[in-house]
Amino acid sequence: MTHPVRAYATATLIPVALIATGAMIGGAWSVIALVYMTVFTFAMDQLIRVQEPAEDPTRELPAADTLSALLAVLHFALLPLTVWSIAHADHGPGPAVALFVAAGLFFGQVSNSNAHELIHRTRRALFNLGKWVYISLLFGHHTSAHTKVHHRYAASPKDPNSARRNESFYRFAPRAWIGSFRDGYRAEREDINRRGTGGSTPYVTYVVGGAAFTLAMTLAFGLPGLAVYIGLAAYAQMQLLLSDYVQHYGLTRAETAPGKYEPVGPQHSWNGQHWYSRHLMLNAPRHSDHHAHPSRPYPQLRAAEDAPTLPSTLPAMAALALFPRYWKRVMNPALSKWTEAHP
Repeated sequence: MTHPVRAYATATLIPVALIATGAMIGGAWSVIALVYMTVFTFAMDQLIRVQEPAEDPTRELPAADTLSALLAVLHFALLPLTVWSIAHADHGPGPAVALFVAAGLFFGQVSNSNAHELIHRTRRALFNLGKWVYISLLFGHHTSAHTKVHHRYAASPKDPNSARRNESFYRFAPRAWIGSFRDGYRAEREDINRRGTGGSTPYVTYVVGGAAFTLAMTLAFGLPGLAVYIGLAAYAQMQLLLSDYVQHYGLTRAETAPGKYEPVGPQHSWNGQHWYSRHLMLNAPRHSDHHAHPSRPYPQLRAAEDAPTLPSTLPAMAALALFPRYWKRVMNPALSKWTEAHP
C-alpha cells in the first residue's frame, strides 16, 4: 500500500534538488528545474487522471507534518543559495533567468502552500515555521490576515482577498495586499483588546523580521543580492495573490442580515482536481474542503463534489489571470454556468 505522504514528498522534493543543483552548477540544471515547475508538471496533470480518495480524517499522519517541517527548513537554505547564485555565481544570463523563474515558482507554489499548511497547525513550533517562511518572503502579515480575516469573510465584500467578477488581477492585487495588511492588523488588535492583555501585535515580528532578512541578504550578497531577493519575494507574493484571485473569483456568499453572511460552503471556492499539481502544492487546489476544515492536514482534504471546478489546473489558470481579456473569456462563462445551475 502506498504511503499517503510519499507522492507529496516526491512532487515537492524533486524541485528542491533541481533548483539547488542549478544554483550551484548552472547550465542545463537551471533549465531542467524550470521545465519541471512548468512543462513537466502541466504534462503530468494531463496524463494522470487518478482521483484517489482522501485519507481517513481520523488517522494520525505524523509524516505529513514531518514533510512540511522539512520543506520549511529546505526553504531557508534554498532562498539564500538562489540569491547568491543569481547575484554572484556568474553562470550566464540564460541559466540565471531560468533559475530565477524556477525558484520563484517554487517559493510561490510550494513554499507558500507549505507555509499556509503550517500556520493552520496547532503545534506552536510548526505554526512558527510557517510564519517565518512568510516573513522570509516579506509577506508575514498573511499569517494573521489569512487565519483571522480570509477564513472568516471569504467570498464576501469584507474579504480583501476575494476577487469580484470582472475585476482584473491588476486591480485585485494592490487591493488584496493593502487590505489584508490593514485588516489583519485590525483583527490582531481587536483580539488583544478583547482579551484585555495589552501588548503589541505580531506585526512587530512581521515587519522587524522582514527587515532583518532584507539586511542579512544585503550584508551577505551586496546590492545585487538585495535586488534578487526583493525580486524573488515579489514573485512569490504575486503567486500567492494569484492563487487567492483564482480560487474565489466571482463567487459570493448570500447576505443573511446587514453585514452577516451565510456560512462558507463548498460553493464558495474554485477547486482543481489535477493530480500532479495538487501534490506539488500540498493539496491546496482542494480549496473548498480546506475552508470547511481549516485544521485538516493536506492528505486528508477531500474533493468536494458540489463545488465549482476550474477549467484547467490551478497554476495554468493563475498564468491565464495575467491576461485579463483571455481570463474573462474563459472564466466568466464558467462562472455564469455555475451560478445559473446553483442560484
